[in-house]
Amino acid sequence: MNKHYRSLDECLRELFGCKVMKAALSLGTTCPNRDGRCGTGGCIFCAEGSATFASAPEMTVKEQLDSAIARLSGKLPYDRRVKYVAYFQSYTSTYLPAEKLRSALDAAVSDKRVAALSVATRPDCLPDDVMQVLAEAGKKKPAFVELGLQTIHEDTAELINRGYPLSCYDDAVKRLKDNGLMPVAHLIIGLPGEDKEKLIRTVRHVAEGGVQGVKLQLLHVLRGTPLEKEFVSGRYEPLGLEEYTDLLFTAIRSLPENIVIHRITGDGDKKLLVAPLWSADKKRVLNYINRRMEEENLRQGGDL
Repeated sequence: MNKHYRSLDECLRELFGCKVMKAALSLGTTCPNRDGRCGTGGCIFCAEGSATFASAPEMTVKEQLDSAIARLSGKLPYDRRVKYVAYFQSYTSTYLPAEKLRSALDAAVSDKRVAALSVATRPDCLPDDVMQVLAEAGKKKPAFVELGLQTIHEDTAELINRGYPLSCYDDAVKRLKDNGLMPVAHLIIGLPGEDKEKLIRTVRHVAEGGVQGVKLQLLHVLRGTPLEKEFVSGRYEPLGLEEYTDLLFTAIRSLPENIVIHRITGDGDKKLLVAPLWSADKKRVLNYINRRMEEENLRQGGDL
């Protein structure tokens, strides 16, 4: 189906000539916004159990890959040409000694099933020795580095307890590009106090900074987070599906065609999800978004 934007699936198929799936891994790291280095409690939307899609960090990288690939193999008909992205997903994956990170990345890039790497982190967790390790891995296999930006607006960043300034993100993107890595900006749609105009400014800023891609994510209310308290008290109202889709389309229209969109929604852990409950049915959500895309393109002559 024509999605009317450059998707990660399309990008990976072009690079590797086959279906490529993400195998979620964990290095057992925490976050400087949890352990007191720059804050405690994390961002207001982040739950202690919200990084549960990856395998147990006590397992080796090889064992985690085996486990993740076994789970993924049931989602598609058998295809010996399927490859995988080793996705270091949980919390801040570069928040550990450089040598430990090197060992994990070496194990991933040496696995013949792995076509590329993706490392989720924060812009303030890329010291020079860690950057060197990432650069070395990126010379062996393509490497995406996902930066949890969420917004460019400092008032919102303070409200969500992000813990670093926009200048830190801008510097990280430049350093990643200088080292041959592919930066990806993670953005959240529906943050408290943000409207369409703020979203447009955020999207345009990351595009002008030269990222390889963006991840667009609905704000979920998860159990045990400060955001849950705001929701229960009535001080925060989550987006409806139609409203989210409208804002999603606004973000897509604001991006150059060469930027890859790695995600158009997200999976809130159903065991922790408080709101919006419509987001729990991912198949229904994606069908709705795709149907709306087709309708919008018919009305506008093929341009979303």
